Amino acid sequence: MSARSPFSCVLWDVDGTLVDASEGILRRLTITLEHFGRTPPVRGELSRWIGPPMYESFQANVGMTPEQATEAVTFYRGLNKSEGYTVSARLYAGVGELVHELHAAGIPQSTASSKPEVQVVALMDHFGLAPSLEAMVGATLDERTLSTKADVVREALRRLEAAGADTSRPILIGDRHHDVEGGADAGVPVIFVRWGFSWPHEADGAQAAVDDVDQLRALLLVDDSLESDAPAGV
Repeated sequence: MSARSPFSCVLWDVDGTLVDASEGILRRLTITLEHFGRTPPVRGELSRWIGPPMYESFQANVGMTPEQATEAVTFYRGLNKSEGYTVSARLYAGVGELVHELHAAGIPQSTASSKPEVQVVALMDHFGLAPSLEAMVGATLDERTLSTKADVVREALRRLEAAGADTSRPILIGDRHHDVEGGADAGVPVIFVRWGFSWPHEADGAQAAVDDVDQLRALLLVDDSLESDAPAGV
């Protein structure tokens, strides 16, 4: 198949879009919140935690002060580092293959994650996606210097451009309203994937929403051979 894309580059959110790390996140949140005397979430409440920066979530979800949230993030990241960034994580079915297909078609790609960049790089290396990515961008470890989705998206575009990629028609793939809002703030349209940890209304404002990888592939890749076989005037 000879394929091209209507987009000049593709940006990927990580948690809930490329990677399901929910088992490890729930375990570390439970340990962290119990350590700080707070009630940990049950699995059904993970949509409140996966997506936004943890620094924000500790304040919004359990009422921590900014100072307490900073301590909690440090404790949580310590657990993550000690057990390994890739433990219990898995790729969503088919999404890794799509990343490789886009690379084979010559489409520059980068991550654009609110997850700390050191973890993003570890995950992309672990799942063999790093060779198909021109850049791997995530938040700073403190989740404050570079943390908002808009800032991460802008940094991903900056690094792609520095690598010689065409960033004139970017698209962001994400699974939360933070992706939609951050993309809009950075001037990047979003394709919303519904296999992550979102509520139905979170797709509002996205350019499109998809239920599975096949639907996403149809938006990101066009088969040139089919177009060349089409009758004149079609």
